[in-house]
Amino acid sequence: MATSPTTRATTPKRDKKDDSFLNIVTTLGRRKKEKDNKEVDDLAEEGRYALESPGMLLDFSTENLVLDEGQEISMIENSSRESAKLKELVEVLIDWINVELKDQRIIVRDLEEDLHDGQILGNLYEKLTGNKFEVREVMQSTVFQKQKLQMVLEAVEKLSGNQKQQKWSVDSIHSKNLISILHLLVSLAFHFKAPIKIPEDVSVSVVVIQKKDNVLVSKRVSETITKANEAIGGNFERDAFDTLFSHAPDKLIIVRKSLVTFANKHLNKINLDVTDLEEQFHDGVYFILLMGLLEGYFVPMYSYHMTPETFEQKVHNVALSLELMEDAGLSRPKARPEDIVHKDLKSTVRVMYNLFIKYKAIH
Repeated sequence: MATSPTTRATTPKRDKKDDSFLNIVTTLGRRKKEKDNKEVDDLAEEGRYALESPGMLLDFSTENLVLDEGQEISMIENSSRESAKLKELVEVLIDWINVELKDQRIIVRDLEEDLHDGQILGNLYEKLTGNKFEVREVMQSTVFQKQKLQMVLEAVEKLSGNQKQQKWSVDSIHSKNLISILHLLVSLAFHFKAPIKIPEDVSVSVVVIQKKDNVLVSKRVSETITKANEAIGGNFERDAFDTLFSHAPDKLIIVRKSLVTFANKHLNKINLDVTDLEEQFHDGVYFILLMGLLEGYFVPMYSYHMTPETFEQKVHNVALSLELMEDAGLSRPKARPEDIVHKDLKSTVRVMYNLFIKYKAIH
């Protein structure tokens, strides 16, 4: 009996452009560790200098500050309050709260003034969890306000497995400490996977003042509110794309062009043309169509919104496309559907790069 010849899988010839594209990402990945180590050393030295500098000048008055012996308070320096990243974080969180509580006709304009008494924080917690607090709704006295805050904070701590949080307290929230309020809101947004894009690397310069031996003693420290690549639902290590976006904008142009060329190679078959990644893929439709072309199947139109109009419809589409990618064996990229809908280029590039790596040899 004749034996059939063995079929050998041939390795597709790699295009020089593919090599160039891959080299950019892999080279950046190798370099990032050395660069990150230097950044850490620089930051440590900067912090050491701030803490050890004698005669530190404060950019606000402590003349009317009254503290008990051993009591300590912290305040954001005025220069940090004006930072673009901090303002962006505050704005994002205010918008999120207002969207969540719009049915209750609650409008937050100032986090410190509007949240310090626990009333709106309680409403937000109730909306996010569906649980009601058995407490008076209108509370004017400090005692009742702190009681409400205590209930809210204890409930929040239970969300994280009863682990005591040290970044906020009843007294710090009630005294309108913006840092504590931001830590609390960011924690809630992460836990409930809020459909918002939280700014990365938000840090502020804080002056810590303590009364010691009847004298006010101060020191300056850096307080980190959000870290690099801190996504809703978890933290991620920096990767080559973070380095690409942060330190190599010229190479980012090459990567974008390569991914646009890859997308057009397939979408042109159904008379679609891509010129702008984050704009044209943000509603998920092109991702769904592209997956159908790459895997050779038709995605039923009833399973997604062909002309999505609302934010929720777009999130549904992008989430479906990511599910299709996972079904095809691709690893889940470090990107949230909400980030792509918000036209976050880094998230869109990560998803497209996943597709490129798997399907670059398909014609």
